[in-house]
Amino acid sequence: MSNPEYSVVSREQHESLVQAAYEHRGYEADESADAARMCSEASWHGIRTHNALKALHLDELFGSGSGGCVPGAEIEKTENRFKATEAWNANRKLGQAVACEAMETCIRLADEYGTGTVSIDNAFHYLWGGGYVMDAAKRGYIAYTNCTSTLAEVVPFFGKHPTLGTNPHSWGFPTTDAVGYPVVIDWATSEIAMGKVEQYKREGKKLEQPFGVDKDGKPTDDPFAVVALQPFGRHKGYGLGLLIELYGAAIGGAIPTLRGHKEQAEGTGEKTTSAFFFQVTHPDALNVGNFSNSRSQTENISAVVKDVLGHGNEGCMLPGTIEANAAKLSEKAGGLLFTEAEVNGFIELAEDCGIDASDWELAKLPKFSE
Repeated sequence: MSNPEYSVVSREQHESLVQAAYEHRGYEADESADAARMCSEASWHGIRTHNALKALHLDELFGSGSGGCVPGAEIEKTENRFKATEAWNANRKLGQAVACEAMETCIRLADEYGTGTVSIDNAFHYLWGGGYVMDAAKRGYIAYTNCTSTLAEVVPFFGKHPTLGTNPHSWGFPTTDAVGYPVVIDWATSEIAMGKVEQYKREGKKLEQPFGVDKDGKPTDDPFAVVALQPFGRHKGYGLGLLIELYGAAIGGAIPTLRGHKEQAEGTGEKTTSAFFFQVTHPDALNVGNFSNSRSQTENISAVVKDVLGHGNEGCMLPGTIEANAAKLSEKAGGLLFTEAEVNGFIELAEDCGIDASDWELAKLPKFSE
């Protein structure tokens, strides 16, 4: 089977269009630029499920298109007696812009106090959580984030009705000096995404396993019968998904089954927005200074990774390897890689915004195959 052919688009061309698309919807230049940059990061690292087309589609469904996100909203920073933490009301501001500011704030706090935490209520989804922690890890910090998802699509372990979000959580660890790239652990707490179920419907395929449940709460691999998703790893994924709901509840987040359903919450006094949690730790804050054989912290991390991937495990990969390899591919190609269907999607996007899309014509874009 031949490798797929991609069209190559520069970051500048991509971000110019994506920023213009957000501004066309009423967003301000700075928040639109944050969104465009994070969309570029997703594409650069091969995260096709969270690229600009997906981000703008979600904004249409749940964001500015439905009042779930308010262009130009201001973050309200509440009073807090703890020096290393901040608590914010995002006032439904664009999620990527809020997340970028939150991570920068956590880094500033970590530089001063060893660790920094920002909790955020009343937010709109920030898309690819891995992008924020990866950026911090590349800069030498240990970073973590979680968020409650826009919709409740996951049943509790042994449950029938979806009362949990897919609730992604993301860690980034500064291992570039030790292994060449950051270790990034980034996934939702459901077995698969609902978008994958829709994809299998279109392709007429069954799911690899009974990752969904039907209307009676029975596990099913039939995508047409799926009404909700199972948590990954049975009780373990359920526990992690529940933990993120509890983080959200402590911050001020919405009742899960009402999130994303403005019409159902009307008149109840309940919010329908997401909650974010960010935390950054400076590695020096963890260092006891007593490593075996007088190793440095970096040398000790490298030794641990070498042991984990030794003993016959040399063929295993670290979390973050796929993203690092995708970034190398983008570097080799000299830009972001898009399929023909994606390029056509960007052309439609430009036309909807009244922007000249001639630079996006397939014949004009360089081509790249792996």
